[in-house]
Amino acid sequence: MRINTLALEGYRNHEKTVVDFSPHLNLITGSNGSGKTSLIDAIHYLCMSRSFVASSDRYVVHHDSKYFMIHGHFEGEIREAFKISCSYSRGEGKKIFVNDSPLDRFSDLIGRVPVVVLSPEDLKLTSEGPVERRSFLDSMISQISPAYLRSLIDYRKIRKQRNKLLQEHNGPLSLLRTYLEPWDMQLIATGSKIIEKRAEILETFKDYLLNQYQQITGHDIQPSLEYQTIAPGLKTAEEIAAEFTRQIQDNFEKEAERQQTMIGPHRDEVVFYLDDAELRNYGSQGQHRLFSMALKMAQLFYYTDQLDDRPIMLLDDLFGNLDQQKTDIITEALTKHPGQTFITSASEKPFDEALFQGSSENAWFTVTSGTVTQKV
Repeated sequence: MRINTLALEGYRNHEKTVVDFSPHLNLITGSNGSGKTSLIDAIHYLCMSRSFVASSDRYVVHHDSKYFMIHGHFEGEIREAFKISCSYSRGEGKKIFVNDSPLDRFSDLIGRVPVVVLSPEDLKLTSEGPVERRSFLDSMISQISPAYLRSLIDYRKIRKQRNKLLQEHNGPLSLLRTYLEPWDMQLIATGSKIIEKRAEILETFKDYLLNQYQQITGHDIQPSLEYQTIAPGLKTAEEIAAEFTRQIQDNFEKEAERQQTMIGPHRDEVVFYLDDAELRNYGSQGQHRLFSMALKMAQLFYYTDQLDDRPIMLLDDLFGNLDQQKTDIITEALTKHPGQTFITSASEKPFDEALFQGSSENAWFTVTSGTVTQKV
């Protein structure tokens, strides 16, 4: 997939901006706060229905506006050109349109334009708690599997209702067990599908991670991952469901006491290792940074192999903390990758202008106070 034209109105520090992008490599440079990250954040918004920078839609609105609008014209290898639009106002909330037809559910947007984003925030993937890694895993799988996304949405609704019952029940435990039974059946059936798909994807994905980490670092250190779940080693949803059922039954009294669902894929963990050392506990800051980069590069190439249309790659302020050698390695990999890539940088120094001169495939843009111009 690729985005040919992006139009912004009232989006962060862009009052009105229209940009025509190149089909391959797009470099966006400018000082901090100039609006370069806002461009790729808007692309992410059109792909995933949310910002990767701001925690809420209201923080995306330009300070002089009451609303924002984003329009993107996309084109694929196997799909005809189409348009995605998003609007948000403080009074009406968010609306998303595909070819001017409104989407009833924002989740229907996920996967139309697969996207991978690599930003400084990705350090959380390796250094913070399991929520960050589950979120990464769920987002990655949801873009390539609509069935997984539906299971994930259903599971969250089921768990919410089950927790409400656990919290509000004040009768005998025998009656609570009866009331929980239909919710348990749904929780187990849906949760088992989630665990099965996670295990399947991670088994393949770990090879991509190994390849990308070693290419970026040039080291023989072996990166690996371990999926920790309620049913380790079990392959099918049926096998997982049997173990899920046993643990739900064994933990009934504990869940009743704590008034929350304690068993299921919402408690899963993905542990990262370098050789035999757990990265979160023993990795240096540099190793954390390189591992998170390798994760996202692995996601890019995994999507490329799995999907009919190539993903869009967004790299935000990646090269400021890298030496020239690693900058060159990543730039070369992205140059060889056939998909569309966007790179933002506060510095122009790491990049070779020859890549952009006289090229219809690559383009270099500069951003100053929300104004975008093409440099080369």
